[in-house]
Amino acid sequence: MILITGASGSVGKVVLQEAVRKEAKVRAMYRSKEEAAKAPSGCEPVLADYADKQSLRKALQGVTSAYVVCSPIPQLVELESNMVDACKESGVKHVVLNSALGAGDYGKSFPSWHRKVEDKLKTTGLNYTILRPNGFLQNIVTYNAPSIRAQTAFYVAMGDAKVSYLDVGDIAVVAVKALHGGAHAGKTYELNGPEAISNGELAKRISKVAGRAVNYVDIPEAAQREAMLGLGMPERQVTALLELQQYYKQGGGAKTDSLLQTLIERPPVTLDQYLAANAREFRDQAASA
Repeated sequence: MILITGASGSVGKVVLQEAVRKEAKVRAMYRSKEEAAKAPSGCEPVLADYADKQSLRKALQGVTSAYVVCSPIPQLVELESNMVDACKESGVKHVVLNSALGAGDYGKSFPSWHRKVEDKLKTTGLNYTILRPNGFLQNIVTYNAPSIRAQTAFYVAMGDAKVSYLDVGDIAVVAVKALHGGAHAGKTYELNGPEAISNGELAKRISKVAGRAVNYVDIPEAAQREAMLGLGMPERQVTALLELQQYYKQGGGAKTDSLLQTLIERPPVTLDQYLAANAREFRDQAASA
């Protein structure tokens, strides 16, 4: 039996879909009955919360491998640590931890939070695989599409930094394979996409699929901070996001290699493939309706 946590989240949901396709016994962890009711067929939904250790122990009964993922919130270290402890206490054999690129060399922002959990996991004696993915292709729609539809532009304080984006579906393939341990046990995989591009180039690629000119506007960091705070984002979250962008501006996200293709045993999804499949997301409001 494998357990997929974060089963309603942007990454966990896709990992769950892949697990259901590939595995015979899958349990999916949800925090609410409403979300659990949406569980795909082929899995066993269970209600549990990282903040409730007793619920975690129930969710882990009979589980041999667990995929652990948490939203990038300030409580991440505490919550994921609870899960690691529960896995140890419940006799789980292998843990796949969804970490983040930069956890190995960046002492700020989300990567530093993930590193604390990585270090804890390594002290437990549990078999583990750690995944450190680069930026998600899906974030391009999530964060940039709304302003592109409304203003044909997206705004971020990133300069000409390059990011090698990868598809969440490809991460899911790696995660499900890693749940079996074996050759993946004890490994830390830094997962990069097949091509590193700047936001200026991204705007050109989006323009092609949107059928209209889309611009990238490099704004001052102070302006981005003010805008995010104006949207009601917590200050600590805003600071973490801006610090993460600094990591990318230092070149932290620009690496490309063949590891992802080796692990998934096929070419990874490319930026152009993703944009073509999601072209309507970047068109004007009327066209997208």
